[in-house]
Amino acid sequence: MHIPSSMLHGAVCPVTLAVAGAGIGWAAYAARKSPRRPSALRLAAVTALVFALQMLNYPVANGTSGHLLGAVLAVSLVGVPFAVLAMAAVLLVQAFLFGDGGILAVGANIINMSLIGAGATGWLYERLNARGLNPSVSLAGAAWFSMAAAAMACSLEVAWSGAVALGKVVPAMLSVHVLIGAGEALLTLLFATALRWAASRFQASERAGIWSASVLALLAVLASPWASTFPDGLERVAERLAFASFPSFSLPAWFADYQAPWLGGGSAATLLAGLAGVLAAAVLAGALSRLYRV
Repeated sequence: MHIPSSMLHGAVCPVTLAVAGAGIGWAAYAARKSPRRPSALRLAAVTALVFALQMLNYPVANGTSGHLLGAVLAVSLVGVPFAVLAMAAVLLVQAFLFGDGGILAVGANIINMSLIGAGATGWLYERLNARGLNPSVSLAGAAWFSMAAAAMACSLEVAWSGAVALGKVVPAMLSVHVLIGAGEALLTLLFATALRWAASRFQASERAGIWSASVLALLAVLASPWASTFPDGLERVAERLAFASFPSFSLPAWFADYQAPWLGGGSAATLLAGLAGVLAAAVLAGALSRLYRV
């Protein structure tokens, strides 16, 4: 669901960038006020995990793939404001080093997947828990909603840009992303349960949480060469509806298409790119943790 810069035009890019910046500022402020702050290492491990899991595209239907958004999973591991920062770090690494989501579209992508996916949906998840809803039901429901809400926001942004009519893009995007959302719900439950089990084996210590997230991130990177190569939901909808394309600014991506180019393609190139992305995401998250550490 990463919007490329060629899908956005006019005021959309500066407006969404300003909103994204304000949202990250809010998250940093809320994180500083939070009585429970994850360590820099824990935030780094969770951020690396989200990056790695997003590499694992899986087939959905009709030659379309989806991948875990991971926003609600991050919320369940570190809390809302910290998950917003983690998702922003992932998206910045993807945009600047991997060319996944355009530089000019980074504000829109942060709104969709960080502020809405982790912020608004994370708040909903915490409210459902506070009302006594079954934790697994609230986690799965929030994960599904995060995907649908992000798809809706994406539809509004590309329609505002003039790439496609709103009445066409909304039903097309929602029809595919409600299915991807089902995968989001199941995978979020699976990974959250696995991480809780691993933590319980070591009395839920901070070190256990860091190591379990790190090991799962490494396993995801190792599995990445076998990820589905089908276009994702946004790409498939853009092909079907023939989105208009706009001139855009871009920087050379070090790891375009999640490949280390000097290795000439193949599994080794994917693995090296994935490891580089995991490291970059962890380092950036560690740097962002300084926004709330006192």
